[in-house]
Amino acid sequence: MATAALPDSRSPSASDGDRRRATRWLQALNFFMADMQAGIGPFLGVFLQQRGWQTGPIGSVMTLGGVAGMVMTVPAGAFIDHTDKKRWVVVITGICTVLASFLILWSQAGVVVGVSQVATAIAGAAIGPAVTGMTLGVVRQKGFNAQNGRNQAWNHAGNMVGAGLSGFLGWKFGMAAIFFLAAAFGVLAIISVLSIPERAIDHRAARGLEDDRGEDQESGQAEGFKALLSNKPMLILAAALACFHLGNGAMLPLYGMAVVGAGKGDAAMFTATTVMVAQAVMIIASLVAMKVAAGRGYWLVLLISFAALPLRGFLAGTFIEHWGVWPVQALDGIGAGLQSVAVPGLVACLLNGTGRVNVGQGAVMTIQGVGASLSPAIGGWLAQELGYHVAFYILGGFAVASLGLWIGFAGTLRPACSGGAQPEEARA
Repeated sequence: MATAALPDSRSPSASDGDRRRATRWLQALNFFMADMQAGIGPFLGVFLQQRGWQTGPIGSVMTLGGVAGMVMTVPAGAFIDHTDKKRWVVVITGICTVLASFLILWSQAGVVVGVSQVATAIAGAAIGPAVTGMTLGVVRQKGFNAQNGRNQAWNHAGNMVGAGLSGFLGWKFGMAAIFFLAAAFGVLAIISVLSIPERAIDHRAARGLEDDRGEDQESGQAEGFKALLSNKPMLILAAALACFHLGNGAMLPLYGMAVVGAGKGDAAMFTATTVMVAQAVMIIASLVAMKVAAGRGYWLVLLISFAALPLRGFLAGTFIEHWGVWPVQALDGIGAGLQSVAVPGLVACLLNGTGRVNVGQGAVMTIQGVGASLSPAIGGWLAQELGYHVAFYILGGFAVASLGLWIGFAGTLRPACSGGAQPEEARA
């Protein structure tokens, strides 16, 4: 049965200059949104720990936010596929994130912290698909792998700079200064997104529909959610990511709490160091991922990312020391940096032509969010009941399931993951 054609949302008046300007401001947006998107982010654990919270309740309130974000990712992706106001989605959600973070500064009551984390997670669920959609709309499928790699490198650089400034300001002026820094980054992110020329964004291409045929035609019509459920590589990818994030999600804040709690590091400066080390490695990892994906596809990139977590868990559980931040967080940078490029790129390839690329991004984020949202609660209570050492060993072990899925279904996954690879002449 034919479906009614939606209004044409293409931008035929966009020039090469508009697109070049758009890619530059996309990179600036990724830089500044890094410190804005998660609010106080990794500093939340030590901030609450200093105010008398135990690791179990800290993990639980983080999980509450994770669950809220997980529930909203698919609806947010569907909305991004539908709307041509993607820039304003970033503006509104950015403002909400900053305001939600200031709630925690105002009060550390359990209800207030919980509401803040839920609001931050819901806003974050929309920002990611919006930026991915804008990127795809500007550079199309052909240019997505390279531009997404550059976006992620700038995003990790923003995280690193933001963490460094947060650590210094928190050490110099107290933890409250971190909230004001996040607000400043938020203002700069809003300026960046509004500087992207609207006419440079092809909203059909942003959904994964690049041809000139109407959406009511069989081969070009936007597919429903069944396109996601019937795509076996997508389901395997989501399951592997869920297992990975079940172990990975709690490691950064938990390692900071472990070292600071043992009196081996300043709260603000050590937490900043954990972020800066990881993000510095992520800059390199994201650029390497872009190159490897262009040459050999996404399967190898994701295999390496999954393999980093068991080693990270072993090192974190064995060495709860100030210097341990270097190997532990370098491995975080490898795993997360590779995935930041490979996951959006692979989803865009798998759903190209369906018109549901951003719903697909949201669906994968939702399933991996099951792991990420449960991880802080599991890690927090494990640390409280069994100690930090055992908690890190168990968390690192979850990624063994990711490796099993990725290697076990290699015959199905490797052809599907070759979408990022380009012919030799295209890479020259």
